[in-house]
Amino acid sequence: MPKKTKAIKKTDRKKAWLRKVKPSLYEIETKEVNKTILIVSEGQTEKLYFESFPVLTLTVKAIDLGGQSKQRLIGATESIIKNNGQYDEVWCVFDMDANGGEKEYSDFDNSILSGMKKGYNVAYSNDSFELWFYLHYDFTDQRNHRDFYYKALSKYWNINYEKDGKSYAFCSKTYFILKEDEEACQKDAVERAKSLYAQQKHLPYHKQNPVTKVYELVELLNNNCRK
Repeated sequence: MPKKTKAIKKTDRKKAWLRKVKPSLYEIETKEVNKTILIVSEGQTEKLYFESFPVLTLTVKAIDLGGQSKQRLIGATESIIKNNGQYDEVWCVFDMDANGGEKEYSDFDNSILSGMKKGYNVAYSNDSFELWFYLHYDFTDQRNHRDFYYKALSKYWNINYEKDGKSYAFCSKTYFILKEDEEACQKDAVERAKSLYAQQKHLPYHKQNPVTKVYELVELLNNNCRK
């Protein structure tokens, strides 16, 4: 027999004690904080950059696998998941090899397809991850080699980027440098990256140059940062 419910007088319907109480911001954040994402990248530049985002409502597990083929990175990601449990989202971050050739093109394209088939998000860049940093300062749609970005960043940051920009000490503060530099703008970088991708998304992955889909991961992290 259905449980009887107490009748509510019409005159009482708007009283405070009958109103539904909305969950507090604290309760919302507490419920979502258990969401965990895995970010697997080729180097410490990417790992330390993403770890620097002041995320609040998710946990970031970033792993630097060092230089290797893109297919091995996808395979290693699969092993990490198998050995360490499930993640709410998985992101693979890599770029094209500097010495582009048929073998490199095939590895790049097939790794992106393989990763997506497994359900991973692939934040690829072509020619290099440093394109993402460069877009904070300027726009380019030219097929530049990574040396172009290294020289530009050396000028913006007053360092020898190729020599010193890859060090642990510098990589650990790249996020903060970009955030505090009045000439750099992350919002502009996102819009520029979106524009580049929109213009080239119909092309094979290795022919999308310059392009970086890092903006997708950045938007995810931003949406979970302290306001």
